[in-house]
Amino acid sequence: MPGWTDKDDRQYEAIRDSNLERGMKKERAKEVAARTVNKQRREKGETPNKRTQGTGNPHSSLESRTKDELYNIAQKMSIRGRSKMSKPQLIDAIRDRR
Repeated sequence: MPGWTDKDDRQYEAIRDSNLERGMKKERAKEVAARTVNKQRREKGETPNKRTQGTGNPHSSLESRTKDELYNIAQKMSIRGRSKMSKPQLIDAIRDRR
């Protein structure tokens, strides 16, 4: 996988081989191993968490975006109290600021 260290590659192979020995199908074993390594890389901060990125499609309405996307917009706009706001409150605060 791109961006993986040698240690990540060895860990992937060990997890994949272990799953294969337990009777898991090859494709599923590869997927589980890759997800496990990627999760550990994310937890160590080596890769970004997709959920915390982005503000959604700029051509879509605010209502169609996720709460995380609205939160990120509010963060860029320096809206105070955003962490305690619900999705409708975030939408109202963003509209008031624009």
